[in-house]
Amino acid sequence: MKKVLSDVKNHVLTGISYMIPLVIAGAVIMAISRVGGSFYGITDIWDEKYAESANALIRLLHSIDGFGGTALGLMFPVISAFIAYSVVDKLGIAPGLVGGMLIKDINAGFLGAIASGLIAGYICLWIKNHVKLPKSMSSVVPVFLVPVIGTLATVLIINYIIGIPFASLNVGLETWLNGLSGGNQIIMAAIVGAMVGFDLGGPVNKAAVTTAMALLTSQVYAPNTAAQVAIIIPPIGLGLATVFAKHKYNTELREAGKSAIIMGLVGVSEGAIPFAVESPLKVIPSTVIGSAIGSAIAVGLGAVNQAPISGFYGWFTVEKWPVYVLSISIGALFVAISSMLLRNKDAGKEVEADEVDYSFDEAEWES
Repeated sequence: MKKVLSDVKNHVLTGISYMIPLVIAGAVIMAISRVGGSFYGITDIWDEKYAESANALIRLLHSIDGFGGTALGLMFPVISAFIAYSVVDKLGIAPGLVGGMLIKDINAGFLGAIASGLIAGYICLWIKNHVKLPKSMSSVVPVFLVPVIGTLATVLIINYIIGIPFASLNVGLETWLNGLSGGNQIIMAAIVGAMVGFDLGGPVNKAAVTTAMALLTSQVYAPNTAAQVAIIIPPIGLGLATVFAKHKYNTELREAGKSAIIMGLVGVSEGAIPFAVESPLKVIPSTVIGSAIGSAIAVGLGAVNQAPISGFYGWFTVEKWPVYVLSISIGALFVAISSMLLRNKDAGKEVEADEVDYSFDEAEWES
């Protein structure tokens, strides 16, 4: 059972890795369009009325928003297809794509797309392993039987068995998130931030971030705002700690601190991993709480990030960006100060530089 769960996790992470560039491309293109529209006082550049605008630039911005929406709309088919690809190689792509399109059409959401990819992949794997034809007809299996039967079985299962429950779950989640206000929304943001700050690029982090990004397709922005703030707080905070308290860190960690600040500014939370590996019981509580605080402040004070961008180059496209930057600063300072206080005064002298290997295997960390 443990191996099965590990395999499923790896298949899902493969699908996510193919999905993320597509989501970023679509969301950033849409953000460019909407920022451009804001210069004309337009807050709904996606509305069809702008397709006939007398201003050519407004018509262009409207079209660009549509292009971004097209890319974002491919998210569910792509994650479904590449989860299936991870299970059974290229045989699963066609059934996974079709299953993902059906998931999109019935609004079964991110979880439905994951289920679609796994169903398509394992059905195709079963056909490949169990359907045996004479050698002269063996080529029929990959080019005819697998795509036809695999696709048909996948869409029947989605349409008549899992589709309605997943669609209801997705609609319920959207309704609940959109209905959150005040303290409830702040609690949600803090939970998302804590998850992102927990394992710094591992499965808990990815679950929170990818779910938040998936909700962008439903115009639910608070989880994404929380996640994007939380991504960069740990590396920046831990990097600042090595600047503020150099004597508490050895040479390797001081160098890692410089890299962590840069990685944080461009939106890579893994910059904090060397610190978590060296002293997890002291670092992880700081990153969890600091990320939760920053996310809660950003969402609570009304910052809205409509794009899956955490790096500094996207900060100024955020609604109420000064609040957004302030929340990052407060979260990072909490991580820096708490990390410094939790470390021993002479921790930098306790371990010689060559006694510890701070390299890490990301796959091992995620497992």
